[in-house]
Amino acid sequence: MPNLSAADGIILLLYFFFVGGIGFSLRSYIKSASDFLQAGRAMPAWIGGLAFIGISLGGQELVTMGALGARYGLESAQFYGIGAIPAMLFVGLFMMPLYYGSKARSVPEFLRLRFDAKTRTLYACAFAAMTLFSAGIALYAMARIIEAMHVFDALFYARGWPGSAIFPVAVALPALLALAIVWLGGLTGALYSQVMQFCLIVAGLLPAVLLGLRNSGGWSGLKAILPGAMHEWRGIGHGGAGSMGIGAIGLCLGLGVALAGSSWCVDFRVLQSAFAAKDVEAARRIPLIAAGAMVFLPLLVALPGLLAVSLPTPHTTTVVHMENGSIVHDINVVSPAVEAGKGIVPAKANAVTGQPVVDAAGHAILDFDMATPNLLLRYLPAGLLGLGIAALLAGLVSGVAAYVTAFNTVFTRDLYEACAGSRIPEETRERHLLGVARWATVGAVLVAAGAAFAALRFGDFAGALALAFAFVNAPIFATFLLGMFWKRATGHGAFAGLVAGIAAAAVHHGLTLPAGARAGLHGGWIGVLHSYPSDVAQGLWTAIFAFGASLIVTVLVSLMTEPRPEGELAGLVYSLTPRPERTQKIWWKRPEALAAAILVAAIALNLFLA
Repeated sequence: MPNLSAADGIILLLYFFFVGGIGFSLRSYIKSASDFLQAGRAMPAWIGGLAFIGISLGGQELVTMGALGARYGLESAQFYGIGAIPAMLFVGLFMMPLYYGSKARSVPEFLRLRFDAKTRTLYACAFAAMTLFSAGIALYAMARIIEAMHVFDALFYARGWPGSAIFPVAVALPALLALAIVWLGGLTGALYSQVMQFCLIVAGLLPAVLLGLRNSGGWSGLKAILPGAMHEWRGIGHGGAGSMGIGAIGLCLGLGVALAGSSWCVDFRVLQSAFAAKDVEAARRIPLIAAGAMVFLPLLVALPGLLAVSLPTPHTTTVVHMENGSIVHDINVVSPAVEAGKGIVPAKANAVTGQPVVDAAGHAILDFDMATPNLLLRYLPAGLLGLGIAALLAGLVSGVAAYVTAFNTVFTRDLYEACAGSRIPEETRERHLLGVARWATVGAVLVAAGAAFAALRFGDFAGALALAFAFVNAPIFATFLLGMFWKRATGHGAFAGLVAGIAAAAVHHGLTLPAGARAGLHGGWIGVLHSYPSDVAQGLWTAIFAFGASLIVTVLVSLMTEPRPEGELAGLVYSLTPRPERTQKIWWKRPEALAAAILVAAIALNLFLA
């Protein structure tokens, strides 16, 4: 049970107060659909940059990065070093001038401008489904954390409520908070909540990491405790142990190209803050500001997992001592799942028997997603524990809010307005679309809450997210690259490539299965031709196949169909778009110089970790 003091309770109440205050303070400024969905396109670069970081470090990313740190060591930071920073620099330097200059209000709308309506509609539908599924994973992560940290146990026990109701309440609480933020404040409220989330993450995780490092004897002491776990990507390679060459290919192509590009260059959830920037220069700076912070932030979110597995594993113990002439046996009972774990990372427990869940080889399956929450429980004292819980809660709530705002923009602009826009009177269009967007927000939160219960069957945040991105964003990234940098790409080619990429992802998923998993949600529903060592490895290679299929089919079909005249592609293809004017005279403040410095720092840090 956590030792929640009055100070912890006050911190959590202050968080709820400020979350509600953000929405209420902004509600009077929301007068049109553009205010609600695009924040009036008036967002300063520094706020957008902090919000960009907050979106990319949502609660499920915090939990996932801690889990990866516990499972694979510090090289899990390369999920951002390889899988984020180059892509963030690329989108800031090359893609945002096209996105922003085209006046597109969303990524699917850019597809309509560059290609055609059918490509836009297909991607909008796929993106909307992926967004709701990912929001459900975020809510499921929050509920798991609330259960594991026993936040509501005392309340439910005092009231005589059944413990089985904790999970539904833990899903409903962040869902209602996200609904309040978006319903009242729209995208502006979501972005400001993400800025607050970034500050809370640093304030909540940093004390636990520093205390954990001190307890481990510092950096050198941690390396001595875990000499073999510091540089291993166990489970990421294509063929498992002994196939590092193939594993490196999977890491570089799957993570560095397919998933990184799809996550940072075309994922509208992440790019919302840049689309809402006040001008094109601010839109370019937003990803660069976020990339600068991303050089070092992964250490903060990956280290908790590594520290968690470095601690001694608890076991049931009996201490015999004399007390008033009597022999007293003090027994500290530890559950079988905790004893079967590693450090303070427990094994997954059977819901009925409480015994550890084992894989096909008979080994206990560790619940790595509990690494960061358990480290906070271990090291944060009363008064700081509330800050740590608030950091996780803020990350998950703002993450859900980001998914919801991305969904309601795509639903309202790219699906509803595209279908019914001609029948809406022009004088009432913005007010009508504002109502549609708000009710889409309610529907999105309800569907995401339902998806949270479906996520109970998957059980691996990192694998589920990688798989969702592989199915939807990886194929569209290939189409975007060709569309932005190849004048010959056509609408028919883009549509065919997107269909082929999604189909390739489905076939690959249906023919492969992670080690120890059962056929079904994890894959193998067609037949098992290959077994991957983990869900993450399967997701990386699914992204590679989806990206490759989309790239090849888009090229082939484009060569067989008629391209658009070059005059129609100005502002939509890089070679036909005027370069942004250099308004900054000082060379080291220019985006290109800033990007070069960030890239050098990222390479240096990754060489140190490797």
